[in-house]
Formats: sequence, structure tokens, C-alpha cells
Amino acid sequence: MESKYSSASGAIYGDLHKPAVIIAACFVLVASPLSLFLIFQHLQYYTNPAEQKWVVVVLSMVPVYAIESIISLWNPKLSLACDLLRNCYEAFALYSFGRYLIACLGGEREVIKLLEDESRKLLQKPLLDHTNTSPKKKGSRVWDFIFQPCVLGEDLLTIEKFGLVQYMILKTVCAFLALILELLGVYGDGEFKWNYGYPYIAVVLNFSQMWALFCLVQFYNATHERLKSIKPLAKFISFKAIVFATWWQGVGIALLCAFHVLPKEEKLQTGVQDFLICIEMSMAAVAHVFVFPVEPYRYVPIAESPKVTTEKTVAEVKLEEGDKEKPAVVEKTDTKVEVAGTSITESVQDIIVEGGHRVVKDVVLTINQAIEPVEKGVAKIHETIHQRSEESDEKDEQVEEVEAKERVELEGEGGERETVVSIEERIVK
Repeated sequence: MESKYSSASGAIYGDLHKPAVIIAACFVLVASPLSLFLIFQHLQYYTNPAEQKWVVVVLSMVPVYAIESIISLWNPKLSLACDLLRNCYEAFALYSFGRYLIACLGGEREVIKLLEDESRKLLQKPLLDHTNTSPKKKGSRVWDFIFQPCVLGEDLLTIEKFGLVQYMILKTVCAFLALILELLGVYGDGEFKWNYGYPYIAVVLNFSQMWALFCLVQFYNATHERLKSIKPLAKFISFKAIVFATWWQGVGIALLCAFHVLPKEEKLQTGVQDFLICIEMSMAAVAHVFVFPVEPYRYVPIAESPKVTTEKTVAEVKLEEGDKEKPAVVEKTDTKVEVAGTSITESVQDIIVEGGHRVVKDVVLTINQAIEPVEKGVAKIHETIHQRSEESDEKDEQVEEVEAKERVELEGEGGERETVVSIEERIVK
């Protein structure tokens, strides 16, 4: 029965594979050139590196997802390697989107100042106008983060960065762990069984991604008024749809296969996911043209004065008027505006070097933040053990002192008895 079912699902996959590859390739041919052209424009008009380095990373999701999905669909043997690439880049893109929002607010210092001002205003605001002028009090950090994130001030930025970076680290680690488990034959992609690694990795990544997205949502809720100029809601929805939809889409397909709604064939399962991603990336590419346009960066901000050079060319010419020639002077003025950072080579270099430096710095900071409570706990344990050992030593010393006193008293009593006996002996004599 199982052999008939597997042969039937294999036949379905064989019949649908070629048409699916052709259709998906058509969507990829729409998505990739459109996104690459938009990326090229941002690199050409690279007038705001602080923002555009992260915009380019976010926009690169479309060609990366589309190309790896069509390769995986065309050759299922490469699906694991393509999935590894997609997972790693997805985590990096989510982190980059968070950095983009921070850059749009003017950098970390401006964000800290903004959050601290908002926290101060909320804490000093009366509970009821004209009735109670006592300021609000902070609750627990978890309660404040969920229900009133603005109260946290600078801590909100720290939590947001930690949430994004922890997902980037866990997603990358789990992707390589999945590769190792697959090579060992115990990964079981799409198999919800306790003896496979897939369900455990899926649960960990699910909580990690939900926490990262929730941190991003809370940060957006606290800063959306200051981000109105960049229309953040459209950007947030377009990006979140890619990250959130592709992940839950894969889990949903795995559940449908587990409940035999779809044929339980690994190639068919990954093929459906790759086919849908190719279609979705074409829609995302069109959306990005309107959501991340290059127009705001075509003009240089006033703060960044460009270098303006003028070149005047003077030439003498002769004009003929009838039989006479009259000399004339022609002046030509060429004005050149040189803007720093408009070279595509320099733009790519800035993205790789500066962006990489920022990623490493945030990863190290996040690891230190994660290790710090552990170090405090270990130090507390050592301190407790040390205190108990000191207390036991003090008790031992007290016991020894008591024993020594008793010994001295006993020796004293013995000496007195010996003295009495010797006196009696002398009297007798």
C-alpha cells in the first residue's frame, strides 16, 4: 500500500515538475532584474550611506530568495544548501531592517534621546487631569515592554537589538545544525517525530522569530510618529510579509504533508515551497519599487555640501555677414557637481566593510549581554559556597575554642587536686 502511495506521489511530482520550473522561472525573470535594477539605482545615488546600506541588504532578499528557490526547484538535491542560504540571509535581513529604522531616526544616540524623552513624559504625566498629579510608576520590565514599551526608554533599544541579533545567531546556528543532522540522516525535514531533529529546530526558531518580530513591532510602535516621513507602515508590512509568510508557509506545507492532505514526498514538499516563493518574490519586487524608492536619495541633503566646480571655455570665432567677417568671442561654462559616495564601487565597499563592522559589534554585544546573567549566577553560586565554607570554618574554630577552654579548665582542676594531695601528704609526714 505504501509503495503504491509513494509511486503515485512520485508520478504526480514527475508530471508537475517541468511545468512548475518553467512557470517559476518566468516569475524569477520578472523579480530578479527588477530588484537588481532598484539596487543598482541605490548604489548609484548612494548619498545617505547610514540608511542605504541597510536598504540594499533588504532589497537583496528578493533576488537571493528567487534565485535559490528556482535552483532548488530545478534540482532538488541542492534544496538543503539553498535552504541554508535562505535561512541565514533571512535572519541578516531582519536585523538589517531594524538597523534601517534606527538610521532613519538619526542613529543610536538620537534614538536613545528620543526614547528617554518619551519615557520621561509618560512617567511625569498625571494619571487623571486635575485630580491626581502623582507621576506614573514603572512596573516590571516584562509588563512595560508588552503594554507600554515607551516607558522603558533606552532599555527598549537594547531589547530590540537583542531580539533581532539573537534571531540572527540562532537562525544561522540552526541552519548549520540542520545540515549536519541531514548528513547524519536524523533531520527529517517536515517530519514531526520525536526521533528527528526537525520538530525541535522548528520550535526553537518559531519562538526566536516571534520574539524578534515582536521586538520590532514594539520598537515601531514607540517610534512610528517620528518615522512618518518614510511611510514606515508600508515598509514594515512588505518586509514582515516576506519573513513571516515564507516561514509559516513552510511549516504549513509540512503540516499538510504530515496529515496526508498533500502527498508525503520530500521533493514535492520542498518543490511546493520553492514554487510559491518564486511567485511571491515577483510581487515583492514590484512592491519594493514603491516602498523603497530611490527618489529621496537622488538629491544631496543640505548638510552634505557637494563639491561644485566650474570650467569656463573661451573661443574666438569669425562670423560672416555678407562679404565681411566679424570676430566674436564664445564663452562656454561647464558646472560639475561631485557628490561623495556616488561611486558604485565605493558604495559596495561601504556596505561590506561598515555594515560588517556594525554586525560584528552588535553580535559581540548581544553575546556579552547573554553571558552576563550566567556570569552573575556563577559568581553568586561561588559567593554562596564561599560564605558557607567561611561559616563552617568559623563554627569549627568556635568548637575548637570551647574544647580548648574545657581542656584548660580540666587541667586547672587536676592541678588543684594534685596540690591538695601533696599538702595532705606533707601533713601526714
